[in-house]
Amino acid sequence: MGLTEDQVEKLNAQFKGIPPGEIISWAIKHGNTPVVTTNFRPYEVAILNAVADVKNDIPVIWCDTGYNTPNTYKHAEELISKLNLNVKLYVPKQTSSHRDSVMGIPSIEDPRHVVFTEQVKLEPFKRAMAEHKPDVWFTNLRKGQTALRDTLDILSLSKDGVLKVSPFYHWNDAQLDTYLQQRDLPNEHKYFDPTKVLENRECGLHT
Repeated sequence: MGLTEDQVEKLNAQFKGIPPGEIISWAIKHGNTPVVTTNFRPYEVAILNAVADVKNDIPVIWCDTGYNTPNTYKHAEELISKLNLNVKLYVPKQTSSHRDSVMGIPSIEDPRHVVFTEQVKLEPFKRAMAEHKPDVWFTNLRKGQTALRDTLDILSLSKDGVLKVSPFYHWNDAQLDTYLQQRDLPNEHKYFDPTKVLENRECGLHT
């Protein structure tokens, strides 16, 4: 979209308090190749529903690490069906069974954790973005999740110049609970990210 940092800053001031649907509509109107990414973690249903309401055929990029809980996989299938999502699935080039036999899930202190994260999350994500070449990227980042995310806003520019749009950035869990309840949308909290381990640790996609 070719926005400057100054323009993004001014738009963030305008968008604060604006309903997510209006922010999404603005971004889709001004973008050419929007995508939304998801891992079907808790509250992901909010961004998926909001974006699909505006553009129901938008590519939904799901980078599946292969280590999701059974609850997450069932939740994903339910949302894909309920919201009629146009899912584009990306998985690591090595199966989790193969990796488990030679590496397992290294602790965050283990030097191999960097390799593990690259294999199960970063490489599939880079492959997905290279294939879709988005100029607008919808995500459900929210303030308070990690130190890095506290430095962002509703709109932010990735290092590649992609406009990252987080319409629920200023929303808390209670507000999202109300949003889901009003729309009869399911949520799922039994989620595991092997690359983060700690809830407030950054996963790597947004750095």
